[in-house]
Amino acid sequence: MHRRRRTALTVSAALFTAVPLLAACGSQAHPGAAAVVGGDRITVATVQGQVAEVRQAQDTSKQAAQITDQSGQLGRAKLHGLILDRVLDKASADAGVTVTRAEIQQMRQQAVAQYKGEDGLRAAVLQERWIAPDQIDAFLREQIQLTKLGQALGADPTTPAGTKVLGDALTKASKALKVDVNPRFGAWDNQQIQLAEYKAPWITQVTKPAQSAAEAGA
Repeated sequence: MHRRRRTALTVSAALFTAVPLLAACGSQAHPGAAAVVGGDRITVATVQGQVAEVRQAQDTSKQAAQITDQSGQLGRAKLHGLILDRVLDKASADAGVTVTRAEIQQMRQQAVAQYKGEDGLRAAVLQERWIAPDQIDAFLREQIQLTKLGQALGADPTTPAGTKVLGDALTKASKALKVDVNPRFGAWDNQQIQLAEYKAPWITQVTKPAQSAAEAGA
């Protein structure tokens, strides 16, 4: 179990790779909303708040200039993550998957050990994943959720067949939620489970047909 969870932490790190910066305005249909997912609004203010938390943490880093430059497209990455959170929640609920606080605490302890202390964990996820300290538990919850979803579906994400099963479940959940993204921020792709033109490697592997995924070395 320890090995599987550490694998999930590594595999889904691409959730926070670079994407274009969000503008700060709402659509006419949903004023102030960056997206509407399952009828619930993700506000521009929410996205900006997450960005601000990361920027504040970056400012205190010894490598502030470097990691800030590397995360110039942070805003859209955060919106993608917020939408994906809800898609994962829907897919997990459909599969009867839940995550407990104890599981999150256990995984955090493992991550702290992996990075040789709380400071090491915070520094690593800030630089590599664009995650502020207060966002770590939510990130770890995603990793547990994804692992348990695969287990519930009998899908091994290290195989082409397993990634297809997992991708199909996420696509089904995404379609059911009727994701509506403010056009200024892009469009949501149910098949790729990502904002248009946002390349998240692990998501691409999950949503490819088994043969294509195998050819890509998934």
